Amino acid sequence: MTEPAVRVLSDDLLERIRSRAAGYDRDNAFFADDLAELKDAGYLRALVPTEFGGLGLSLRDVAREQVRLASAAPATALAVNMHLVWTGVAKVFRDRGDDGLEFLQREAAAGEVFGFGISEGGNDLVLFGSRTDARPDDEGGYAFHGTKVFTSLSPAWTRLGTMGLDSTSADAPKIVFGFIDRSSGGFEVVDDWDTVGMRASQSNTTRLTGAHAPADRIVRRLDPGPNADLLTFGIFSSFELLLAAVYTGIGQRALELAVETVKRRTSMKNDGRSYAQDPDIRWRIADAAMAQDALYPQLDAITGDVDDLVDHGPQWFAKLVGMKVRATETARDVVDKAIRVSGGGSYFSSSELGRLYRDVLAGMFHPSDDESAHSTVATAWLGPIEA
Repeated sequence: MTEPAVRVLSDDLLERIRSRAAGYDRDNAFFADDLAELKDAGYLRALVPTEFGGLGLSLRDVAREQVRLASAAPATALAVNMHLVWTGVAKVFRDRGDDGLEFLQREAAAGEVFGFGISEGGNDLVLFGSRTDARPDDEGGYAFHGTKVFTSLSPAWTRLGTMGLDSTSADAPKIVFGFIDRSSGGFEVVDDWDTVGMRASQSNTTRLTGAHAPADRIVRRLDPGPNADLLTFGIFSSFELLLAAVYTGIGQRALELAVETVKRRTSMKNDGRSYAQDPDIRWRIADAAMAQDALYPQLDAITGDVDDLVDHGPQWFAKLVGMKVRATETARDVVDKAIRVSGGGSYFSSSELGRLYRDVLAGMFHPSDDESAHSTVATAWLGPIEA
């Protein structure tokens, strides 16, 4: 693994976070103490420019830090990702000469926590369509009515980035993106997060019942369907790459645990020698390590291209979804191999490796899913399917 050029997360902080992860998972509790320490460390300001009070880190360095954080506590890293995604989008804007999200950078520097209220049950169009109703207020603002799922940071966000469909304005339909303030109300957080894994993220369902975003917090009105808007690129790049970092961290930790375990376990069949001397075990560990090692340079390269404003044209989205799917699927494979070599102890709920096995399953549900990603990549290389 390549170390970040600037470390925000000390080894001591990561060990404290690691020590709390099992308790959060067992109790299905929000990672409140982790979040407080991450805020104190300045981590939520990592992608904010220094002139606004942030740390001014690159996406590449934050992705590297997310690998480290996820290796300590995957659910904490996944939930923090949602805030980092929005600050990443704002960085994409600013780096490309668009100051439309400067308010977000200033508010993040001031301590506001941004949640990600985009996902909807049954909406496989993701950013390109919405089941949520966005009702104009005749002053440029919107009230949102609908249900959002997997809203990470539900107990803690103070600003929620969301979207809905305006079907009544003269130029309708338009997909409207905006930010609501928690203190203004108009929403309900449903206490329904009782999942197999990633439990500390507390990604509850959010019912929007008129949550209002004023005109100065409406950032885009876009035609439904695929588009090349900077907001779309900003969300895709930040979301997919930071997700890839989280699952890369899960794979890294699983491999570490597997190595520790096989060195410790001994075999009666082999005169008490450790399983680290077993040829079959060694092959599985090597296979997992080779798969894991391939992720770091790819993640570095693609995050670096976002930072450096490299123009991949129509191949950009193929690269982003490919990185996400590759990282999540590799993580599942590495965790599976780690379980296989570690023995029945990993099947107990108290096992860290068993927890990783549950946490890593979430990777298949994040957009872009496997089917959507393959469609995106096929279109990038072969063109669209002919009508």
